[in-house]
Order: sequence, then C-alpha cells, then structure tokens
Amino acid sequence: MNESLQSLFFKFLKFGVVGLSGLLLDFGVTYIAKEQLRWNKYIANSLGFLLASGSNYYLNRTWTFHSLDPGIGWQFSKFLFVAAVGLLLNNLIVYLLTERARLSFYIAKFVAVVLVFLWNFSVNYIYTFTR
Repeated sequence: MNESLQSLFFKFLKFGVVGLSGLLLDFGVTYIAKEQLRWNKYIANSLGFLLASGSNYYLNRTWTFHSLDPGIGWQFSKFLFVAAVGLLLNNLIVYLLTERARLSFYIAKFVAVVLVFLWNFSVNYIYTFTR
C-alpha cells in the first residue's frame, strides 16, 4: 500500500471524527441503559459499544476509507470481528480500572475508548479496508 503520510494522517483524523460521533453515541446509550434503565454496567457498556460500532462502520466505509469493495458482507464481518476484539479489550480495561485500580466507571470507560480507538484504526486500516 503506497500511501502518502499526509493521506494516512487525514484518514486518521477522519477516523477520529467518526470515532468522536461513536463516542457520543456509545456514552449516550451506555448512560441511558445503565443509569435510566438500571442495566448491568457491562451489558450497558456492550450495547453502547456495539451500536457505535455499526454507525462507525458505515461512516468509515463511505467517508474515511472511501471503500468501494463489493464484498460488503465480508468487509462488515471483518469490521465486526475487529470491533468484537475491541469490545473484549474495552470490557477488560473497564474491569481492570474499576475493580482493580478503583477508578470511576466513566473515567475507566474513557481510557478504554482511547486505547481501543488506537487498536481499531490500526487493524481496520491494515485488515478491514484494504483493497
């Protein structure tokens, strides 16, 4: 993949904007499910994360990576696999920071989102949205 550093940088920025929209969706859904509906924090966290992942796939496919891959089902499967690994990492980080380090849930969730963002961009760039 011969891509300029500038092009890669703009993809990273776009991925970040999409990620920010996903972050707002993730935190909003998580908050409603955990605080208003009183769901288990891990279920609420998973729901927020998964809904944001679906939104992020669409936005990244069309805007960030301009993917025209006709194998959308396979590509979406790869994206969901990356997201599922990210979800496991997200919940592991939330668990470690809340239960072991005794940080507040939302601080732990924020740290998890930042770390999983780096995972998601790297793997989606290298694996999911390749031609």
